[in-house]
Amino acid sequence: MEQPDEPDAATAPERTPDGHHIVVNGRRWRATDPAIPEKLRQELVDELMAARRAVKAAEPEARRRVHDAKTALGERGAPWWEQPTPEESAERIAAAIRTLTRKREGSSICPSDVARAVGGEAWRNRMDDVRRVTAALADRDEVVVTQKGEPVDIASARGPVRIRRGPAL
Repeated sequence: MEQPDEPDAATAPERTPDGHHIVVNGRRWRATDPAIPEKLRQELVDELMAARRAVKAAEPEARRRVHDAKTALGERGAPWWEQPTPEESAERIAAAIRTLTRKREGSSICPSDVARAVGGEAWRNRMDDVRRVTAALADRDEVVVTQKGEPVDIASARGPVRIRRGPAL
């Protein structure tokens, strides 16, 4: 059965007045960053659900996958409604890269997808940070950066690049 894109008011969880948290069974949980575009939010949620199933199946690295997805969604780490430090920003960017590359297994992502997921309407301002974090992940073999299908060093690459899952992820 196909799920609706957005829950209706009758089935949506209660939110705190500031919108920063949802309330489930009397307990507050941080809400997903509302600035994430719907298509990207759904990909992140899909990977979160797959990671939770992996936890239940006791798969290795499953809890890290859950943590990455929740951080990418803004549900963990620095609160999305506050200005993050450079380190907090890098943590969320890295989590979004890992989550999206896992979700698009066998494919690649565009750095702008990551910037849109973590930067909202000001995503273009996040592109330098995304490239910097991607370079660090590439140094650890968590991702591979390509241009026209060939691996490249993102620090020296000019023009559009793609990011795919690396051997260490």
